[in-house]
Amino acid sequence: MKVKTISRGEDYARERSGDIFKVTRNLDPVAHPFERAREYTRALNGVKLERLFAKPFVGALSGHIDGVYCVAKHPTKLATVFSGAADGEVRIWSLTSQKSTWTARAHQGFVRGICSVPFSDNFFTVGEDKIVKMWNSESTEPLNTYIARNAFTGIDHHRAKNVFATSSTQIDIWDHDRAEPMQSFSWGAETTTSVKFNQTETNVFASCGTDRTVILYDLRTSSPLSKIVMNMRTNAIAWNPMEAFNFTTANEDHNCYTFDMRKMASAMNIHKDHVSAVLDIDYSPTGEEFVTGGYDRTVRIFKTREGHSRDVYHTKRMQRIFCVKFSMDAKFVMSGSDDGNIRLWKAAASEKLGVTNNRERTALNYTKSVKERYKHLPEIRRIDRHRRIPKAIAKAKETKRIMSDSIKRKEDNERKHSKPGAVPYKVERKKHVLANEK
Repeated sequence: MKVKTISRGEDYARERSGDIFKVTRNLDPVAHPFERAREYTRALNGVKLERLFAKPFVGALSGHIDGVYCVAKHPTKLATVFSGAADGEVRIWSLTSQKSTWTARAHQGFVRGICSVPFSDNFFTVGEDKIVKMWNSESTEPLNTYIARNAFTGIDHHRAKNVFATSSTQIDIWDHDRAEPMQSFSWGAETTTSVKFNQTETNVFASCGTDRTVILYDLRTSSPLSKIVMNMRTNAIAWNPMEAFNFTTANEDHNCYTFDMRKMASAMNIHKDHVSAVLDIDYSPTGEEFVTGGYDRTVRIFKTREGHSRDVYHTKRMQRIFCVKFSMDAKFVMSGSDDGNIRLWKAAASEKLGVTNNRERTALNYTKSVKERYKHLPEIRRIDRHRRIPKAIAKAKETKRIMSDSIKRKEDNERKHSKPGAVPYKVERKKHVLANEK
């Protein structure tokens, strides 16, 4: 006996539910004479809507009663953030609830550095009281204490070993199970202000000091690898997690400089837009962007290959920004400032938070590709680049422009009225590196 049944494929059910619609379309350009005009209009509307819905501020983590000077993220726990304040208090935060889950009075005076252990729940803090402490979130008493002769300025942990590095008058390499440093490095700096391990070439790390130097080290050697001297002091260093040889420095001269550790005589790129000293920097996990925080009370997001920021965040009440971090999913940015708050921002200002269905995702991707295609046109470029910034920053930006134009005009006049070759041209990317030693 033969039984016949009605059967329909999955596509039919999805079509009936409204998820997809079958569209018959002739792709011949002759049949669509106004396609370019339609796409330009869609790109213009898309970039206008992006600016309209740009609301990057998500929330503030309030609890510290003094300025927040260091923030750290856990490499495997997306919602966990550590912070240290000027009064010696250390807190652990949950980003999902935006509340503090653990707090302790860790140091006497400033907490100068904080870092997590990548392969455990422990974390380290250093302060001006010359003490390193290892903590666990299950106890308010330190698991271990390490004492040194000088006040610390920073700390960072090795990605795979029980080894961490601290910066003070020199670079010290510590083991979890030893009370004294295993190795010490120094190369002329009075005080080393920051130290950072490379996340790919894990034995390589870099430091910057008050004598305007940036120095590279290797754990497998007994001496530093190379050193460059900048025009002005470097405040922070961040390694690109996807390009092992590249790192970016936050400088006192309002700029950030990207270097290749193999060719440090000149910068690969110069990132401009801040109007005051850049105090901290951190890379996105994708390696495509980095975030900076400045003394001018703004947070800026840069694309790695571009010289100017793609976005700037600020609020009326936010004070000087001493620490910034990208979240581990690259969707959020955190900033800690002198007013005692840690602010949470969206990395893409107009991005919708929450679940999006297939049709909405398709529409967003189409709009994004159309904007990318027509981004060079004047009207779209003008709207896309426009940002409202505080009056003080706008004035400082204009003053900087006038000063740089004046310096350039003076150099041109000197070159014009001097013997050929007496006033040589200086490449911008080499101009800020005074010396390169090995």
